[in-house]
Amino acid sequence: MADQALTDARTAPVAVWQMLAGLKGDALKEWRMAEPRNRAPVADRNLDLPYPFGWYPVLLSSELAVGEVKPLRYFSTDLVVWRGEDGAVRMLDAYCRHLGAHMGYGGRVEGNMLECPFHAWRYDGSGVVHEIPYAKVIPPQVRRPCDRQWPVTEANRWIWMWYHPEGAAPQWEVAHVPEASDPDWTDYDIQEWYVWGNIQNMAENGVDAAHFKYIHGTATFPDYKFEWNGHRRAAYVDAKLGTPQGEVDGRIAYETVGPGQSWTRFTGISETLLVACLTPVEKDKIHARFCFTQPKSQAEGPMAGLARAIIKDICKQFDQDKVVWDRQKYLPRPLVCDGDGPIGMFRKHYAQFYADAAEA
Repeated sequence: MADQALTDARTAPVAVWQMLAGLKGDALKEWRMAEPRNRAPVADRNLDLPYPFGWYPVLLSSELAVGEVKPLRYFSTDLVVWRGEDGAVRMLDAYCRHLGAHMGYGGRVEGNMLECPFHAWRYDGSGVVHEIPYAKVIPPQVRRPCDRQWPVTEANRWIWMWYHPEGAAPQWEVAHVPEASDPDWTDYDIQEWYVWGNIQNMAENGVDAAHFKYIHGTATFPDYKFEWNGHRRAAYVDAKLGTPQGEVDGRIAYETVGPGQSWTRFTGISETLLVACLTPVEKDKIHARFCFTQPKSQAEGPMAGLARAIIKDICKQFDQDKVVWDRQKYLPRPLVCDGDGPIGMFRKHYAQFYADAAEA
């Protein structure tokens, strides 16, 4: 019976699954976003690492219309983002350089500039004040760009921001994933979480071969093939996937560009692309959004039920990982044994994304 249970994806052979038992519908959605109880402080979990630099997704392109202003908070920083009349997206620190009003609340777009709601100072995308309606002279300090710049771009139906703790310019471009804009593929099915942990711990999960069996209940340990190429990383995972009908050969192929861009292609049961959008809010809080798209021929045809089931199962696996991530401690010198996967190589690769690698 034990062998049979391990090949049936409906069976919960590990304790993590029992913690999720009974969570369905709205209760599951609430759990995904709620702050967990009994979570140790940042310092106690060694999560006071610097944020890794790179491109990170902040909003769906469709969530910011021309002339619209929105507040954001990422990287422990309050931000304001707007779309000018020219259609371009711009971002600044949220607080007006005049008297500190948060421009994400009540600010408005005038042409391509952002107008502060407090005294109508108007900013361009670099933070230069071009107009003060009641003043004859603009102070010289605000006729210069802000020290902190936030480059933004759009790709894969998302708005991306470049983060670097020292304000360095972007070092690579956001990769375009063709399926994301292919008319033969579905609109995004988006699922959302807050993970109360560290983005490096989450990324390390991708090279941890052993956890698939003990967290997700796969019938075997995955057969990884890794590629390490500068700021890019890829892996191809062949694994036996448990289903009610028994084992099925499947492949998971994922790619990452820097720490903030990742996508995964699932094949074997139903073809699925997952665009994973993970962005740090605070040192122990990650905003996670999974964007799924599938060929319309599968998602809207006779295989529609199976296509939906694949998305549900991928989200279930993320839920299982989240149980650990929400309270996980970062160990700078972990005890690693054979079978764990190339965790040491991963950390060497990831260290390049810290402005001062010695701090990580």
